[in-house]
Amino acid sequence: MPLRRNNAKLGVGVSLSNSPQAMLEKLISFNTVSSQSNLELISFVEDYLAGLGVASVRVPDSTGNKAALHAMIGPAVDGGIVLSAHTDVVPVEGQTWSRDPFSAWVRDGRLHGRGAADMKGFAATVLAKVPHFLAADLKLPIHIALSYDEEIGCFGAPPLIEDMLAKGPRPGMVVVGEPSDMKVVTGHKGIAVLKTRIEGHPVHSSQLHRGVSAISAAARLIGWLDARTADNRKNADPDCPFVPPYTTLHCGTIQGGQAHNITAGHCEFLTDIRLLPGDNAETWIGAYRSFIETEVLPGMRTISESCGIEVEELANVPGLREEDDGLAERTVRQLTGDNSRTVVVFASEAGIFQNHGLSTVICGPGSIDQAHQADEYIELKQLDKCAAFLDGLAETCRKETPS
Repeated sequence: MPLRRNNAKLGVGVSLSNSPQAMLEKLISFNTVSSQSNLELISFVEDYLAGLGVASVRVPDSTGNKAALHAMIGPAVDGGIVLSAHTDVVPVEGQTWSRDPFSAWVRDGRLHGRGAADMKGFAATVLAKVPHFLAADLKLPIHIALSYDEEIGCFGAPPLIEDMLAKGPRPGMVVVGEPSDMKVVTGHKGIAVLKTRIEGHPVHSSQLHRGVSAISAAARLIGWLDARTADNRKNADPDCPFVPPYTTLHCGTIQGGQAHNITAGHCEFLTDIRLLPGDNAETWIGAYRSFIETEVLPGMRTISESCGIEVEELANVPGLREEDDGLAERTVRQLTGDNSRTVVVFASEAGIFQNHGLSTVICGPGSIDQAHQADEYIELKQLDKCAAFLDGLAETCRKETPS
């Protein structure tokens, strides 16, 4: 396991004076859009940590083109703190940027670049603080966890977490540094993403009775999704802190058909289900499949046995549940002074950590309002607040408070 080495010789290009800003500018320079490899960034982090005497563990994906990474600073004992960030960012195509999105610039106290807020700002501050962690004489370890493919389904987090837990020691809590303006976020919605493919029976539209329109079948299915959302809206708990305070089922894209005078032989659409924490994606997917099998498909096949409907699950990310006196919430509130109840509707890797039995909150620099935007930015003062917060976490681990 990677151990703390206080007197390590620094490698080339590694300086104890590295600031969060300088580190963030470096991380932005790596184009880690989810469709691209993140290995250059991972290699940089490995070399940076090694130059400080910190070993790291690479967790590659099945293709070998991407990898997660975890490292530990401090003694190999249970009860430490995980600082988690994803390395991938969303695309820039179709957006109008003032400058190169992968070459950071500062203007009016804001650092701009793709990933500045979501969420390389947190990763950069954590990495810049490694020398401080090394000098803190920690009694409990600080774990660094960097994932891939969060933006397209949180695919990198599960193998990363499983590898961390298998190698040990077991952490006591997790801070996921998604942009929250350094507020303590104790809950987020989950998300399931489905692709539905429909095969109809094309005929000339003047003989509609002989055909099966895949688009008409899709309309029935989308109507079912909309009706479930309407039911959830009607039955929503008024005390639920989420906005909207219910699970939503939504069709985002649809393609199908060949011409106006041919019943559509094929149609497919994408659905996302935004789930309240504790709401089970499998229950909704099961109800959807049941509606297809009992209400839609039989009528299609009375005309043609070649008709079919396939539902593919593209992603399934659990929500983050509010914990009852959770260690992560208690610790982070003490350090930030934030006692407000804050939940978010976007999904993250926090729920995955929690589902592995780890007390988890979100707390990170920057605003989600800037995420995925052209000229994305983070305020430099947010990096300063994050750095102070990390100093507090190091002091907490020096005093051996978490358990």
